[in-house]
Amino acid sequence: MKMNRRGLLGLFGAGAAGGYASAAMARQSPAVRFAHGVASGDPLSDRVILWTRITPPEGFVGPVMVQWRVLETVSETVVTSGHVQTGQDRDYTVKIDATGLKAGAEYRYQFFVGEVASPEGRTRTLAVNGVRPVNLAVVSCQLYPGGLFNAYEAIAALPELDAVVHLGDYIYEYGASASDYGMATGPMLNRIHEPAHEIISLSDYRIRHAQYKTDADLQSAHARAPFICVWDDHETANDAWMHGAENHQPETEGDFATRKATALQAYYEWMPIREAAAGQMREAINRSFHFGDLASLMMVETRLTGRTKALEYTSDLTAKEGPDGEPVLDIEAFAALRDDPSRAMMSSGQHSWLKNELAASKGTGRKWQVLGNQVVMARVAGPDVSRMMSAEQVAGLMAQIPEAYRDQFEQALFLFKMGLPFNLDAWDGYPADRERLYADFAEAGVKPIVLSGDSHAFWVNDLKDASGHRRAFELGTASVSSPSIADALGGFPLGQALMQANDEVVFCDQSAKGFVLLDLYEDRAEARLMAVSTIFAKPFETTVLARFNITPDEEISRL
Repeated sequence: MKMNRRGLLGLFGAGAAGGYASAAMARQSPAVRFAHGVASGDPLSDRVILWTRITPPEGFVGPVMVQWRVLETVSETVVTSGHVQTGQDRDYTVKIDATGLKAGAEYRYQFFVGEVASPEGRTRTLAVNGVRPVNLAVVSCQLYPGGLFNAYEAIAALPELDAVVHLGDYIYEYGASASDYGMATGPMLNRIHEPAHEIISLSDYRIRHAQYKTDADLQSAHARAPFICVWDDHETANDAWMHGAENHQPETEGDFATRKATALQAYYEWMPIREAAAGQMREAINRSFHFGDLASLMMVETRLTGRTKALEYTSDLTAKEGPDGEPVLDIEAFAALRDDPSRAMMSSGQHSWLKNELAASKGTGRKWQVLGNQVVMARVAGPDVSRMMSAEQVAGLMAQIPEAYRDQFEQALFLFKMGLPFNLDAWDGYPADRERLYADFAEAGVKPIVLSGDSHAFWVNDLKDASGHRRAFELGTASVSSPSIADALGGFPLGQALMQANDEVVFCDQSAKGFVLLDLYEDRAEARLMAVSTIFAKPFETTVLARFNITPDEEISRL
């Protein structure tokens, strides 16, 4: 379909505030703006989170009273309303857990400060029973300087949408120097990170969240349907794990635990996500959502609660003396290190929780169990191109690679000849814990659909355990705007090479940008990989790159 920018934020009308806000409150209210739109999230059968942010006048530092209301979509009857105070202590964000709603119903909602009205949003609660089809849009990895958020314009225009599942990298922590990630395109698009330095402090993280939510397309998608979100690494720092991150240097950037707490505070302020329950760690955002009698969605956390440090080829793949006395790579020692049972992506507590949730969902008769998971789960070895091409073809390929990436690519090709994993920061870096997860699936009696982000690529994978038994199906979404490895490799068909090299990889496209549409029915699940034609201009085209059908306990088939 052909897409043009539309005034989707006003799709439902401005909603006059004059008769709703009291005259007394109007006289006392500052002249605020709703510059960051509205959002809803974490829907349950009787409640949903509503979110907005007030932009007060410059120099204003006092509290602001905000009114809110929820209306039935058809009758426009106000079903619940209230008021709440916000201020500097939460960066003037507003979050309401609107309760007392009907199951499986659509609603409209809006906020008011005096006579100033926010845009109006749409949301939906979850059904308690019935097998109505479930329509989910799956997104990940939106780098503001990387390109326009055209995927969100396409999502906002969808005629049927129950929820948007966001798998992380909602923001990125990098700065705006010429060498920073995304800055090859940021200046061209006038999308330069604020603040201009890498974000460390609470103020930094708040400013960065605020900048991303000024994007009109992201605002439109938030106003269209509830989001169900989980973070990945860039909401804190690149390649984060329990006690650190690749992009965190304690010597100059302080204690990682402090940075993590700061990042999570800003995340909870700025995202339409339910707050952690009393007594729970803020990092523990694994939670479940049940769509009537048809499906359950379990969101897992694989970064901050149980993950051990990722391995790196540069530091963990060592050399030993070869038969002729010359050093050779010690592949066996590296394999033993990677297979260490103590290496984990999730805590034992989260494993137990997930197994119980899967079994309970299966026990109720729900046909589908879906995992909202951050990183690719499939077993994916890097491609050995020497088996796919002649020496002359490989030489020609190398000539096409931009000079800045040629050495790295050549090193990667050398490692991949030995069957080493394509990505150690994914589940492939934690094979023992992946086997524990597959055992959880087997004990619960389910073959779930695993949703994955992070890789900036589309994937359809047939997940099998070490014994070759199918344990799940995987759908990986491309990025909204973050660059992929293929973007740096010229015309090299990386996706095709990965498909040829790996039995579990049914489909892979490493170049396209977009999102996944997952439609769940009683007898099948249909996945459409939706690609936008460009992230550098408007208008743009949205096309179905590929479509797959999944039937419970059967093969994946391409439609």
